[in-house]
Amino acid sequence: MKFSEIIQFFISFEKVAKPILINFGIFLLFILLSFLVGRYTPLLVRLLLRQFFPQQLTTVYEKLIYPIRNLFKIAGTLILISSSLNWIKEYQPVYNFINPFIDLAVIISVAWLLSRLFRQFLLVYGIDLLRKFGREVDELLLVFETLANVIIGFFAVLAFAKNRFDLIGLVTGLGIAGVAVAFAAQKTLEQLLGTIVLYLDRPFVPGEYIRLQRSQQIPEGLFGRVESIGLRSTKIRTAAKSTLFIVPNSILANLEIENITRGKKVMVLLYIDFLKFLEEREQALVQQVIANSTNSLFGIDPGSTNITLTDDSENQKTHARVTFFILGSSENSIQLRKRLLELANEKISKHLHNYGIAFKMQEPTIYVESPVTI
Repeated sequence: MKFSEIIQFFISFEKVAKPILINFGIFLLFILLSFLVGRYTPLLVRLLLRQFFPQQLTTVYEKLIYPIRNLFKIAGTLILISSSLNWIKEYQPVYNFINPFIDLAVIISVAWLLSRLFRQFLLVYGIDLLRKFGREVDELLLVFETLANVIIGFFAVLAFAKNRFDLIGLVTGLGIAGVAVAFAAQKTLEQLLGTIVLYLDRPFVPGEYIRLQRSQQIPEGLFGRVESIGLRSTKIRTAAKSTLFIVPNSILANLEIENITRGKKVMVLLYIDFLKFLEEREQALVQQVIANSTNSLFGIDPGSTNITLTDDSENQKTHARVTFFILGSSENSIQLRKRLLELANEKISKHLHNYGIAFKMQEPTIYVESPVTI
């Protein structure tokens, strides 16, 4: 090869490679900027709230946005990274390889953000909305949350499937194939459907103690610790003999199950400092106000409220300690009851101020998980 041909080759290579290197350099720069700018997504949301809801800015941001600010950062960063892909869009092999992973990450992060945002909305505003419609606050809020998560998940699947594959055709094909498979493996499908029901309903998880009521399949009943939930069956370690009992999931899905572990109570401790000695009449009034405000709450163990009033002779004050138990079968239900308790505290404060009783309520409220008695 002649020297002139070599020079011509390098010149041609430079003309081709230089735009590629520039575009990929800009792409990497935008990736870096995405990580830097994405951290300030909650601040951007705060500015938007200030623009459209200036009066409710503090309340909305502190109660809805701030608790899930990390999810806003993740979603904002991934959206910016997805926008950065436009710099390498003309390089189809690289773009087609990276784009599905980035799109999937963006869709999952946004769906998770919407789910948590809706949960915060229910805890902050859902209780008041139900009361305005004259409804009692109960597990209905958690049902709304589940329905919202199903809808968010459905649209997330549609968003990812768009322009990638024929989702309707795939579902139709699976439906036709499913009918044929159902006749060939009816018993196996019954067990798999039982597994799906257990995973969706979550009556128990590995590590929890459960009691199965007597039935035709289990004449003597069963009490033990769940070791694992498989595709076909669930393994339960019995408490008495420490033997392993294997129960098909299709049977468990139709049995009455008593979950012992989730029968726990959370003890709540409220401390109130009054600014003077309370007379006997005022003490009775305080006890009545607190009892009425807490016992009427959904999820409070009836009759568990205990109010102890003590006089502090040194500081010329009266102190009150209020203890009671809240009940819940899951972390979400416990969070719902804690939110109800915050509203009860506001109610107590309002009533006591109306009666002219000055006080300070110590913060924060103390929650103590009560041990499970087996």
